[in-house]
Amino acid sequence: MNIDAFSNTVVLETKNLKVGIFFTNFGPYHIARVKAARDICQPLGINIFGLEIARSSVEYPWQSKTDHLNFDLITISSDHRYEHIPRKKLISDLIKKLNEINPDILLLSGYSEISMLVALFWSKSRGKKAVLMSESKQDDAPRSRYKELFKKFIVSFYDAAIVGGQPHQRYLENLDMPKDSIFFGYDVVNNNDFDRDKIRHLPRPIKFPFFLAINRFIPKKNLIFLLSAYAQYLQRVDQTSAWHLVLCGDGEMRSQIEQKIFELGIQDQVHLTGFLQQAELLPYFAHAKCFVHTSTTEQWGLVVNEAMAAGLPVLVSNRCGCYEDLLIEGINGFGFDPEDQAELTNLMLKMSAKYIDLEEMGKAALMHIQNFSPNYFAQGVQNAIAFVSNKS
Repeated sequence: MNIDAFSNTVVLETKNLKVGIFFTNFGPYHIARVKAARDICQPLGINIFGLEIARSSVEYPWQSKTDHLNFDLITISSDHRYEHIPRKKLISDLIKKLNEINPDILLLSGYSEISMLVALFWSKSRGKKAVLMSESKQDDAPRSRYKELFKKFIVSFYDAAIVGGQPHQRYLENLDMPKDSIFFGYDVVNNNDFDRDKIRHLPRPIKFPFFLAINRFIPKKNLIFLLSAYAQYLQRVDQTSAWHLVLCGDGEMRSQIEQKIFELGIQDQVHLTGFLQQAELLPYFAHAKCFVHTSTTEQWGLVVNEAMAAGLPVLVSNRCGCYEDLLIEGINGFGFDPEDQAELTNLMLKMSAKYIDLEEMGKAALMHIQNFSPNYFAQGVQNAIAFVSNKS
């Protein structure tokens, strides 16, 4: 049976299936995806449930509300953060839970985490189907021949995949996954959470117009580069019309970032908010003029989805996985080389100049991101289930 990424046909063989969608821990956008998948699959007799290792993690300290979900969310360990669970306990508890649940199909988020590999080989040893959810792309990191051969071996055990976009599809094809088994829709957020009409009434967080960036403060986010480009922007712009810069987030580079701000003498124009939960970010999305994402490597960049859903024009590094699928050059924003400081400075000047129609660019961003909603993920799930159910 031939099913493309936009097909909505699931055949009778998919009836009465138990399907688990497995993330290490559920954040707001994981919940939105699984809710949508449950809505589209339940009428077809497919029971969708969520599976996570832990309720929280050090890397992503979300505080997600899990009451009133429309799907069952099964947590392997409620007492520890993900990174703090002893590996032997993680493996034994996961296998015990999978034996208890006995799902027909598992959708697994990547192949680098030990928990995902355990779930993969549990599936294969019991004749179950496994679907890879992937956002890896060719240029994420230096690739060695032997590692790539090992990845091909791992990927060969998967029956299908759901990916974020075109570069991720190409990479899986390079790992010998057949193109007809790869579906789209993985990297989405709940666009409605950022609806500009809902958030525009929120209090203005600062009184100045501003560029917005939201990141973990880690090297690949390239924030020293962003600060340097912004400092050059301030030197070239009319100070009466200069936009400020808001950096939301926290992490290991906090002290380095604070030192760089001091060295550049831009303390009065740069605002550090610390780590904020999704609801706390909404006033910044509501009142920003433009969103900037400067990563030197990024598998996707879901904050770009969020910014576009809030109706913001975007400046996006061309190394981000979302660049090819989300950025329409000159229409909803601009791409740039994350090693070319002058290019980013010039784009900042361009965005804050009055001849750019920010409102129209923001509307274009909002219109385009509607193609990347939780329903897009749900359709990918439905298509993948149909595909693996018809696979001998």
